[in-house]
Amino acid sequence: MGNKLPSQPRALILYNPAAGQASNVIQSLEMAANIWRSNGWEVELRPTKAPGDATIQAHAATTIGYHVVAAAGGDGTVNEVINGLVGTKTALAVLPMGTVNIWARELGLPMDVKKAASAFLQAKLAQIDLGKAGKRHFLLMAGIGFDGAVTEVIRPKEKKLLGALAYVKQAVQLGLRFRGVSTHIRIDGKRVRGKVLMVVIGNSQLYGGVFKLTANAIVNDGLLDICVIKGRSMFEAPFRLLSIFTKRYNRDPRVEYFQGKKIQIKGKKLLAVQIDGDYLGKTPMNFEVVPGGLSVLVPKSVDKSLWI
Repeated sequence: MGNKLPSQPRALILYNPAAGQASNVIQSLEMAANIWRSNGWEVELRPTKAPGDATIQAHAATTIGYHVVAAAGGDGTVNEVINGLVGTKTALAVLPMGTVNIWARELGLPMDVKKAASAFLQAKLAQIDLGKAGKRHFLLMAGIGFDGAVTEVIRPKEKKLLGALAYVKQAVQLGLRFRGVSTHIRIDGKRVRGKVLMVVIGNSQLYGGVFKLTANAIVNDGLLDICVIKGRSMFEAPFRLLSIFTKRYNRDPRVEYFQGKKIQIKGKKLLAVQIDGDYLGKTPMNFEVVPGGLSVLVPKSVDKSLWI
């Protein structure tokens, strides 16, 4: 970290007009934009038109001289934007307006949009890694197994109505009948086998915005962190999670922690996959790190343990 933005940076704010009360969203974002404008930034607000449009617009912005693309929304919006910015010099910023806002929390940003905008005035540029699941990039994590299955059944209306409680509701319902699945995992060629409840491949540390399943993850070390949780049913999960929370991976044979660059996951039964909180598809699937794949704006409030 160290490089700064130009004295008069060009920034594009992409937002979902269907999120929340549209008039309130626009009003809040205009206030945020004015904070940047009053400090010499050139700022444009632009709505997204459909799922995937933020990726298209973000990539277009990289070709016409924007220094920053700000994702105004939750982690799903951020994921769409990073898939348009990967491999370019245009930096990601985030204005938290979503359900969980994990990346904003990793950066230590306030959940108030105007305060978050102010925090970016003193931010610096940095290059971080990305993960890649199949053909799609992720910023935070990929979840395979139980949490993938939870995201698969959540409906957008339910998520909008209940927020984070939608995940809790579905997790409880699904957990009663979810069973571990015999799975073949390869991490940089090393074989890992067993009945798997869940695999989390983390580029960053926070999971669900609350606790750390990949607590040793560093966003610019060229590696992904992999937490494999084994078991026959989710009734064993509380014991596994206790091992994770206390970072006693080596004392629980059902929890294994790895670091690697390439991960392959397959098995006779298909496992659901989510990235950055949204359902992606099913295994078999390959995962890999993309070193230095994204430029980001990093405020002073960032958790220093995320960086080398």
